[in-house]
Amino acid sequence: MDRRKRHRNTDVARAVRKTRDRLSQQAGNPEFDRELLKLHARAMTSGAIAVPLLVLGVAALGLFAGMGKAIGVWALFALICYSIVAFMARRVERTEAAELNTVQTRREFLVGHFLCGVSWAYFAWLGCSVCEVDQFQVVKAVVLLFAMAATAVLASSLRGALLATFTIPVAIYAYAGASLWKPVEVTMVALLIISLPFFAYVARHLHRSSLMLLSFRSEKDGLIAELETAKAMSDEARRRAEDANLAKSRFLASMSHELRTPLNAILGFSEVMANEVLGPINNTTYRDYAHDVHESGQHLLDLINEILDLSRIEAGRYQLNEEPVMLLSIVEDCCHMMELKARNKDIRVIQDFESVLPRLFADERAVRQITLNLLSNAIKFTPTGGEVRVRVGWTAGGGQYISVKDNGPGIPEDEIPVVLSAFGQGSIAIKSAEQGTGLGLPIVQGLLAMHGGEFQLHSKLREGTEAIAIFPLSRVMEELPALPTKAVAGRRR
Repeated sequence: MDRRKRHRNTDVARAVRKTRDRLSQQAGNPEFDRELLKLHARAMTSGAIAVPLLVLGVAALGLFAGMGKAIGVWALFALICYSIVAFMARRVERTEAAELNTVQTRREFLVGHFLCGVSWAYFAWLGCSVCEVDQFQVVKAVVLLFAMAATAVLASSLRGALLATFTIPVAIYAYAGASLWKPVEVTMVALLIISLPFFAYVARHLHRSSLMLLSFRSEKDGLIAELETAKAMSDEARRRAEDANLAKSRFLASMSHELRTPLNAILGFSEVMANEVLGPINNTTYRDYAHDVHESGQHLLDLINEILDLSRIEAGRYQLNEEPVMLLSIVEDCCHMMELKARNKDIRVIQDFESVLPRLFADERAVRQITLNLLSNAIKFTPTGGEVRVRVGWTAGGGQYISVKDNGPGIPEDEIPVVLSAFGQGSIAIKSAEQGTGLGLPIVQGLLAMHGGEFQLHSKLREGTEAIAIFPLSRVMEELPALPTKAVAGRRR
């Protein structure tokens, strides 16, 4: 596939449609007729010995009964006719389907079956001077019935083959039997006349089965073509995604140092100027500009750090420094750190913690970043005079959780997937003065996923938002029982 083309999937779609339509059940479809002829050729080749064995058996019985040369001539003629049909079938089977001329091949097969019918017509006209008439007429009828049944099964893929073979033999047998006008002959004639449309009906149903077989094979080919197409497109998309991810990693690796070095200089010099470390700045506007430069540089540095953290998490390069940590202590420290920011907006931070929780085996920096991101979002979007409730406790499955709930404007339900995506922001965040970067919650999800945890976000418009970070039971460390006093004293001795 050439993805540089404007309509790059046109060739693929055309190939899929061609594969689907190749064996479609439409009258006059050359490809479909070729497949039917190939199926008929395989059937005639695989069953080429069946009818000749019947002919040889009948000829042997006739010679044993003393019928003379007539039965031998018939057998030789019949074997030649069936050999011709088998030879044509073998030739068609070895020919590529695309090279077959459907009209000519079908005509040749029908002519071959007609010649076989001529041999059976000669058999139906044969008489036996040494046999009893009734017995020989019954034997001929039974032989014709067997031959009709075998032809109906073997030649069902070629419509009209049965009638082309046995219409004349049945007519000749009926003429010869009716001229005698005896009950046995009349019964055999009636049986053959009834059997011919019956076997034609059976052959037609077998032909429909062949159609269904080819139709199923067509569907299979179509599915295989679609799967191959989807796989090719998926491989191409995966390759491009890997290339893009590699380019992103290289860019971040090279630009992180290039961006942080000048930012540190900007932050340091702007802080010196804003605090008037080297002397007073007589112009207050310049001093305000220095504060703005410092705040903007700090915001840009935070953004770069968040992008790098998210990139490392997505690339699987974020290394966890796991150790036993106290979840209550970490969340309490984070609440104290955000207290000043909340107080500036007249927001109350309510702490609702479990009294005692065992330690977690986790990365303290990651847990602290999760808590700070959730608190920062809650305080950012809570209106003045609101409240943020922070809870820490047990989950129903035995794990531990951090819940941060605010009474802000909330998030529409259809925007929650957008908020949880990288750089995604809801409509309320876009309209607010503090838009943020849209990386806080994706970082929280990634850090929790690395700990085997789960992140849940519940929100309703005008009712607030609750963000829940859940750590699984496998992260909770069991507290060992204290040693008895005597055992401790014995160890000290």
